[in-house]
Amino acid sequence: QVQLVESGGGLVQAGGSLRLSCVASGGNFRSQVMGWFRRPPGKEREFVAAITEISAWPEYADYVKDRFIISRDGAESTLQMNSLEPEDTGVYYCAARNSRFSFTSESVNDYEYWGQGTQVIVSS
Repeated sequence: QVQLVESGGGLVQAGGSLRLSCVASGGNFRSQVMGWFRRPPGKEREFVAAITEISAWPEYADYVKDRFIISRDGAESTLQMNSLEPEDTGVYYCAARNSRFSFTSESVNDYEYWGQGTQVIVSS
């Protein structure tokens, strides 16, 4: 059974930075694609960033591009969030695709494994 565990959320002022981490374990984890999503207050879950196993061609949502950096080292993924804005507030989820798939995706439905989420609050 694959488990994803996020850490690193918290409260930060606008313009600040946070670093989220996600560690995958169990089920002989071999997912080629890991990603991050977020659920802003009162909204649906939305794509943030994704990366392949060899860390090639990371994909970012337009609203975080040039501010967030996703990285990957085996079964661990990190999301470095810089220049945070109040609009970045939400619950952040780590996700992983089934090992059959090698391409990143922005769709929630394309990710099979999910973490429990970590809260990020950006104050103005």
